[in-house]
Amino acid sequence: MLFMQQSLLMTEIFNKKSQTIKRRILRNNMTRPELLLWTKLKNKQMDGYRFRRQFSIGRYVADFYCPELKLVIEIDGPNHNTKENIEYDRERDLFMHSLDINIIRISNSQILDNIDEAIVIIKTKIPFPLTKGEG
Repeated sequence: MLFMQQSLLMTEIFNKKSQTIKRRILRNNMTRPELLLWTKLKNKQMDGYRFRRQFSIGRYVADFYCPELKLVIEIDGPNHNTKENIEYDRERDLFMHSLDINIIRISNSQILDNIDEAIVIIKTKIPFPLTKGEG
């Protein structure tokens, strides 16, 4: 029963089939900051955690998402400073918080100017990895 509930949750909220084309377009048209960060996140480079890019959560598509950590990373360009986008981001954040998902927002310039500092910001939200014999 729990597996069925999780399966329904995955298709009704996470990575909805109705968003497949949108996600594919976004993955194929990533911005330079998104591409730079993706080179640091892919293949479990971030302390062994798997991040997915352009992952849908409800009607929204997160730039990067780690299901195990329930962590979204959003890369914000200057277009996020408009009144409409500020309100959209606020609603989106409230929705994701209602699912117990944490959100990190990093600006394009933070990534372009100092990718290592951006990685440090992300790592503050990642628990220390377990050592052998723990957990």
